[in-house]
Amino acid sequence: MGTPTALDDLAEQFAALRGPLIGVAYRLTSTRSDAEDAVQEAWLRLAGLDDAGRAAIRDLRAWLTTVVGRICLDRLRSAPARREQYVGQWLPEPIVTPLGAPVTEDPLEAAVRDDGIRMAALVVLDKLTPEQRVSFVLHDAFSVPFGEIAGILGVSADAARQHASRARRTVDHADPPPRAELAEQQQVLERFVTALLAGDIQAMAEVLHPDVVLIGDSDGKGRTTRQIMVGADKLSRFFLGLIDKYEPGVMTRGAPILVNGDLGLWLPPMPGASGFLSVDEHVQSMSVRDGRIVAIYDIVNPDKLTHITRPDLTA
Repeated sequence: MGTPTALDDLAEQFAALRGPLIGVAYRLTSTRSDAEDAVQEAWLRLAGLDDAGRAAIRDLRAWLTTVVGRICLDRLRSAPARREQYVGQWLPEPIVTPLGAPVTEDPLEAAVRDDGIRMAALVVLDKLTPEQRVSFVLHDAFSVPFGEIAGILGVSADAARQHASRARRTVDHADPPPRAELAEQQQVLERFVTALLAGDIQAMAEVLHPDVVLIGDSDGKGRTTRQIMVGADKLSRFFLGLIDKYEPGVMTRGAPILVNGDLGLWLPPMPGASGFLSVDEHVQSMSVRDGRIVAIYDIVNPDKLTHITRPDLTA
């Protein structure tokens, strides 16, 4: 083996930072592919520097975080054009961990243990402008100074501070519920599924918040609601109506999972039989406040389920 080069040393330092950087990029873009691409592009820019350029970097982590932020900003600015062609609602790409699975080295599985990357929080971040999101996430979550954020955005430090302030107000107004304890989430999910299987609309309504929302994401490639549905009674009747269209026992063939660190349900694809509809693969998660479900997120778009870790139903 040859003598390690300066680039080899740099690659080793970058590898140690790759996990946290992917966490930054995912929080900024809400998609695994964009996050991984942004981090890879940051490495290419770092490796492409000459000796003088590398020597000028005083804090490699800060430098890389800034570069990743700039790359993600470009992707955020192009997102509206990409989503104009999207069918129905758009949700963040889920990070799935089978319940009880051993801890892995997947940087995103580690990142979603952070409360700020739960699905409810990312849905709110998607309502921000690209400039607001970059300013808010980099400053509030990663302590990047506004002077450096200003350089990313091409604005003054005061303007960057204002972007973050407006983002903070939006997040505070949206008031996404904090992550409930897993035991509480399990209890709520069990009550909901039991009521659903029993066809007990009153029991379902009791576990749903009066203003509960259901958001489906399919891009027209699977069965879920295309419009945001609101209200406990409406959702209860919607789910009970669905149960009649699928083969009995469908719900029992799924498996509990963690979706961005919160409890959820994975349903495998199943063919239709005896006049019942076939089942698309679903990743569903929920958000709980005060013992009631306030939001249900149903992701069916197969493009967003390509990289998930699926439960072993034979275990």
